[in-house]
Amino acid sequence: MAENGEGLGSVPEHERILQEIESTDTACVGPTLRSVYDDQPNAHKKFMEKLDACIRNHDKEIEKMCNFHHQGFVDAITELLKVRTDAEKLKVQVTDTNRKFQDAGKEVIVQTEDIIRCRIQQRNITTVVEKLQLCLPVLEMYSKLKEQMSAKRYYSALKTMEQLENVYFPRVSQYRFCQLMIENLPKLREDIKEISMSDLKDFLESIRKHSDKIGETAMKQAQQQKTFTVALQKQNHVQFGKNMHFNDRIPEGRNEVELKRAFEEEDESEEEVLTVQDLVDFSPVYRCLHIYSVLGDEETFENYYRKQRKKQARLVLQPQSNMHETVDGYRRYFTQIVGFFVVEDHILHVTQGLVTRAYTDELWNMALSKIIAVLRAHSSYCTDPDLVLELKNLIVLFADTLQGYGFPVNRLFDLLFEIRDQYNETLLKKWAGIFRDIFEEDNYSPIPVVNEEEYKVVISKFPFQDPDLEKQPFPKKFPMSQSVPHIYIQVKEFIYASLKFSESLHRSSTEIDDMLRKSTNLLLTRTLSSCLLNLIRKPHIGLTELVQIIINTAHLEQACRHLEDFITNITNISQETVHTTRLYGLSTFKDARHAAEGEIYTKLNQKIDEFVQLADYDWTMSEPDGRASGYLMDLINFLRSIFQVFTHLPGKVAQTACMSACQHLSTSLMQMLLDSELKQISMGAVQQFNLDVIQCELFASSEPVPGFQGDTLQLAFIDLRQINLQTVKW
Repeated sequence: MAENGEGLGSVPEHERILQEIESTDTACVGPTLRSVYDDQPNAHKKFMEKLDACIRNHDKEIEKMCNFHHQGFVDAITELLKVRTDAEKLKVQVTDTNRKFQDAGKEVIVQTEDIIRCRIQQRNITTVVEKLQLCLPVLEMYSKLKEQMSAKRYYSALKTMEQLENVYFPRVSQYRFCQLMIENLPKLREDIKEISMSDLKDFLESIRKHSDKIGETAMKQAQQQKTFTVALQKQNHVQFGKNMHFNDRIPEGRNEVELKRAFEEEDESEEEVLTVQDLVDFSPVYRCLHIYSVLGDEETFENYYRKQRKKQARLVLQPQSNMHETVDGYRRYFTQIVGFFVVEDHILHVTQGLVTRAYTDELWNMALSKIIAVLRAHSSYCTDPDLVLELKNLIVLFADTLQGYGFPVNRLFDLLFEIRDQYNETLLKKWAGIFRDIFEEDNYSPIPVVNEEEYKVVISKFPFQDPDLEKQPFPKKFPMSQSVPHIYIQVKEFIYASLKFSESLHRSSTEIDDMLRKSTNLLLTRTLSSCLLNLIRKPHIGLTELVQIIINTAHLEQACRHLEDFITNITNISQETVHTTRLYGLSTFKDARHAAEGEIYTKLNQKIDEFVQLADYDWTMSEPDGRASGYLMDLINFLRSIFQVFTHLPGKVAQTACMSACQHLSTSLMQMLLDSELKQISMGAVQQFNLDVIQCELFASSEPVPGFQGDTLQLAFIDLRQINLQTVKW
């Protein structure tokens, strides 16, 4: 029962499994079959039985189905057999048609392939053209850059680089050649900087070598302009120009000739006006400045340029050791400095920021201090007044030239006042030699003239007026010696020489007048006075010469007022002006006269001593000779001749000399009697000495020099007479 029950229960299960096998996918059959083996024992057998039964049922159904459709199948096969023949024909036709199409399409395929290939080429060409049109401007600009580099147009090359970088390279940055170009540009910029700096160095070296030529041209133009201006002033009778000392020497016709020549020179200078641009090529500076500006490194360029120019300035300002020996040394020194600052002034005005006014002012102040120190040191070695005068003219031209370019030069004119003092010193030394030569060549005798022409020649040289002399017949003599007109002429020449230094100093006529009078005073009070004193003290100058020197100084003293008029005519400054300096001729020649008078007294006494030393008294003689001693008679004759010469001296001088001589003679004779070595004197010696005293008294009473009152001159021997009387009594 149980088995039957189990058998009944498993049948539905087997049917379910079979349904699952029939309805599910073959991939899922495995789990279903596994469940058959997992069930009760003998379930497999039962399942197989059930499966066989199911298969048989399906076979039966299939057989039924086939039997039902067999006739239709047979009919279909029959139809197919009928169609096969037509199908074979159709196949043959299709095959033939396909072959014909294939044969006909081969040519089309070839042409189509050609067309495709041409279309591809055309597209590629179009693409290439488009790319080339994009690249060609870049290549053209780069080629232009190379040409500019070859032509040394570096500023344009830098501009081209900027265009390439900002406009053209971004369009073709994907190409390799563009990257190569981009990598090459920095190197080109460095090359341009190096080349530009090299050109700048060459330029700096060039202007260093040619600065003297530039300065010479600038100074020449300044001199021409100054000459032209002075000529116009003379033509228009400008007050200062009209009274310059040259008008004293140059006739009016000559002035017109000089004016004409000045205009001709001005015309020639206008035809051939050279500027600094004509002498120097400034393009390297412009190029270098523009290049560094484009490169954004303008400050580096400015610093380098200023540093190098300062070095050159120090070299230019360094003078040669022998510069003071010739004027060419000074001229070369000045032209180099002028050339340097003319270039700097040009750079200042044609460039923006390379040099500034503050920079040039600083450079000029530094240079000016050095120039003044150099000139002050080197000019101190100059002993030739002509060289000092040429130096002054060069300094004035140097100052006027640079002043025309806007540089302040007041300190240079202040320096000229120092050099003026030195110039006066050299003039004084030169004129001291001239005066010495004049005194050496003078014969110290009145100037003789034998006719009217010789008389006028002397009058033209020296302002001498004497109505009595004019009335005298020829031949006649001037009271002064030949040195007087020569001295007077040389004093005027000194004034001319002193005036030459005062010209072009931009000073007023009053200042020039004051300078002339002061320098003339120095000549009179120091140089001429010293020469006179040295002359007076010379051993070979005798009494006659001393007398003539006193006469000469008197006439020179009188001529001082003519010298003052001479200066007044030059400067047109009246002597009545409050601040006008007077000439010190009165004191100068008075001191010389006093010295000469003292020397006359001294030499006269010395001459008396020489005669007295010849005295040979025999103090033991028994009888006198009956006449005065020979030495004394010679001495008296000498004194008479000398006092005859003294008649040309002022009365007081002659009287003083005569009194001094008599007193000295009396003293000398007294010393003989009072000599301590004299132990005894005979009566004959006393009588002989008395004869000599009598001759001295007779000489004094003969009034050898007029002007003494009563027995004034005889009183010089009163002491000698008393001693002699005492000796007789003794």
